[in-house]
Amino acid sequence: MSGAVSGAPLPGLLEQVREDLAGDPGPVDVPRIARLLRREGQVLGAAAMLEATARVREHVGGLGPLQHLAVPGTTDILLNGDGSVWVEDAAGLHRTDVQVDAESARDLAVRLAALGGRRLDDAVPFADAHLPDGTRFHGVLPPLSTAGAVISLRLPSAQALSLADLGARGVFGARTAAVLEALIASRTAFVISGGTGTGKTTLLSALLALVPPSERIVVVEDAQELQVPHPHVVHLQSRHANTEGAGRVDLAELVRLCLRMRPDRIVLGECRGAEVRELLQALNTGHEGGCGTLHANTAADVPARLEALGALGGLDRRALAAQAASALEVVLHLGRPGGVRVLEEIAVLHRDSSGLLRTQTALDLRCTGEVRPGPGWDALAARLDGRGRDHGTLR
Repeated sequence: MSGAVSGAPLPGLLEQVREDLAGDPGPVDVPRIARLLRREGQVLGAAAMLEATARVREHVGGLGPLQHLAVPGTTDILLNGDGSVWVEDAAGLHRTDVQVDAESARDLAVRLAALGGRRLDDAVPFADAHLPDGTRFHGVLPPLSTAGAVISLRLPSAQALSLADLGARGVFGARTAAVLEALIASRTAFVISGGTGTGKTTLLSALLALVPPSERIVVVEDAQELQVPHPHVVHLQSRHANTEGAGRVDLAELVRLCLRMRPDRIVLGECRGAEVRELLQALNTGHEGGCGTLHANTAADVPARLEALGALGGLDRRALAAQAASALEVVLHLGRPGGVRVLEEIAVLHRDSSGLLRTQTALDLRCTGEVRPGPGWDALAARLDGRGRDHGTLR
């Protein structure tokens, strides 16, 4: 009997449990499973009963056929329309031997969306949700997906990594870490840029852990991802509209709200829309040390990215440049050459002779074992109050 429950519940058991839960809500535990099996004349040994309970629990409130892939070290689980499943971990992105049929994939996508309080069906064939355990879910159904259901899961880190942990993993060297520490100590406003999966949120969490415990950090996110090991952190999370289209609270509104919460540092988890206007205005009202993350291919692309987001908020290029140049000072750009997450560049933001926003390289970290000071180094060193001014001692 025990072999029948390996990887999936006993035939028909899952449907029985769901029906039972509808009439008698509560935990999916051994007594419930034993009662339902006895009703069908089935008896399992202790080990098989524990396994059956675990499998049913995974399919009712967990990730179902993907649950066993959610192990420490895995950052992403991806189910494609053809039923193939890929994971990303320390070895990079690779295919697993798991295959999910079309009906099960659709059922899983719909259930996970509902678990995160979102609707996913033929009328609304895509959804973003935040699951109770912190997993970020994105699902797409046909016809938007030309094959079957597509599921993307971003798993939360088991624990927040410190700056020392990131240094030990080769994200940056010890001397560069001194510059990052000075960045926080000097209350310099910064933005972390990079592509998807480069570790922007992880680095931001590690840096915020260095904020003095006497300061109050207010974090604004679309869905809570930042894990900040700090004694005084307030998290604000946006809310989607309900099925009637009411109740939406966006990031821009949350940034305005946080100004009334006596923040020492304002953190926007990710700049992705018109809320960048409110963030820049907030950082121009005496709130030093603000920060956030931004998707960009290179540090040099950050001004163009900010301009595009500013346009969504009604800011033209010059207005955006005027706001950003006084609100944000430094760009930390992360890359992933060869699948390895590294800090590639530290740049300073400034306005050029025409009044537009530009970046200037302060430290080029793309050469292994070497730090190259750039034309923006003197400006960065001056802002950091002389901490680490001698670039010859870096890294």
